[in-house]
Amino acid sequence: MFFMKSIITISFFALSVGAMAQGNITNDMLRKFASESKLTGSERAISNALAAGPVSGLALNQANQTEQNTYFSLSVPSKGITDQKSSGRCWLFTGLNVLRAELINKKRLNGMEFSQNYLFFYDQLEKANLFLQAIIDTRDKSMDDQTVLWLFQNPLSDGGTFTGVADLVSKYGLVPVGVMPDNYTTKNTAQFTTFLKRKLREDALQLRSQAKSSEKALQQLKEKQLAEIYKMLVMGFGEPVKEFTWAPKDVDGRYCADPQKYTPQSFYKEMFTNDLQNDFIMLMNDPTRPYWKTYEIQYDRHVYDGHNWLYLNLPMDEIKECAIASIKDSTMMYFSCDVAKFLDRNRGIADLANFNYEDIFGVKFGMNKAQRIQSHDSGSSHAMTLKAVDLDEKGKPVKWKVENSWGASSGHNGHIIMTDEWFDEYMFRLVVNKKYASEKILKAAQQKPTLLPCWDPMFAGEE
Repeated sequence: MFFMKSIITISFFALSVGAMAQGNITNDMLRKFASESKLTGSERAISNALAAGPVSGLALNQANQTEQNTYFSLSVPSKGITDQKSSGRCWLFTGLNVLRAELINKKRLNGMEFSQNYLFFYDQLEKANLFLQAIIDTRDKSMDDQTVLWLFQNPLSDGGTFTGVADLVSKYGLVPVGVMPDNYTTKNTAQFTTFLKRKLREDALQLRSQAKSSEKALQQLKEKQLAEIYKMLVMGFGEPVKEFTWAPKDVDGRYCADPQKYTPQSFYKEMFTNDLQNDFIMLMNDPTRPYWKTYEIQYDRHVYDGHNWLYLNLPMDEIKECAIASIKDSTMMYFSCDVAKFLDRNRGIADLANFNYEDIFGVKFGMNKAQRIQSHDSGSSHAMTLKAVDLDEKGKPVKWKVENSWGASSGHNGHIIMTDEWFDEYMFRLVVNKKYASEKILKAAQQKPTLLPCWDPMFAGEE
């Protein structure tokens, strides 16, 4: 019997080695690769240049560096460019920029900016609670369950979506930037976030070790853990403002009215009439899934008792019609895209003709938008405020402009101009007021959404 088992084991091992050998890189293959990869003189020059500088510098299409037409037939007025610095809070800056543009126009203010720090404090606290509660909710699953693995890999981030803005503002209100300004930690989030995530993972293991405890006991333990997170946030961001005094100012910095006392909630309610959670519709262009269907993504939210990112998937032409209608009515929109693709950051131009990477490497990059999404090569990575469109004589868009949050010196005076062709390939999300959407869109948005898993490619929060 032992002899038979040994033969079987050896035979299985031989089969395994043979199967592995079929997929190995062999010496013959290496020799073939080397013989077929002899560089020409021009390729050696490119190789030398790559050793000294970035690929984008070599791939720059000089013929596309001519002066850009910066005229836009339709544009929403705005005042001032914000700067998220070295943080992933573009979603928060963008959402608040949409709100401040509305307030500036409605109140005829000289300028206005809301405190990102104030809402970011509660964003991080709420995300910590979302993670810890999800750990409690999945405590009966094994550690190698895909959802549990995903949770431990993603306990918290500084990225997000408009849904987070809507839930946070509705729950915690708003304060002017001068009441609770940014500091070094909020402008440079990476290191501080690392320690938050480390603590949360440790807390999650503690919760799972108590999985047999009662729900009440687990909630008490979670509350104790959140108190420590709260203290860390106070140390990093400062104590959240509970009450403040504010009045609008003129161009000389003088009050235009008597200062009034506010809480963050009373300030928001006095300044805005929009219902952020019900007046807007989230639109997506994801060609990997059927259009005219609604989807939501598990755990893609900021607040445990809030809302997942829920969107209607639409063809690009339908999304563009909503965007144009909003711009015509002088209303900015929350917009997100895969910003780094074919972006000339110095000029602030996003154009498919900006770079020619194929000629640099002598290979073809032929994936379409759907294939880039499926292979995780492309996705929504950055949020900005859509504010302008240039239409041709037939009313078709030629180019678009967004207000960015990388400071006034970045790009085109703090903006990015996108060709319509680039827009088609790398634009993903748009949030518009429902009054700019057609009846067909509003009706389609009422469908019961398909729930997608948290590891879906479309989860990625804007940073």
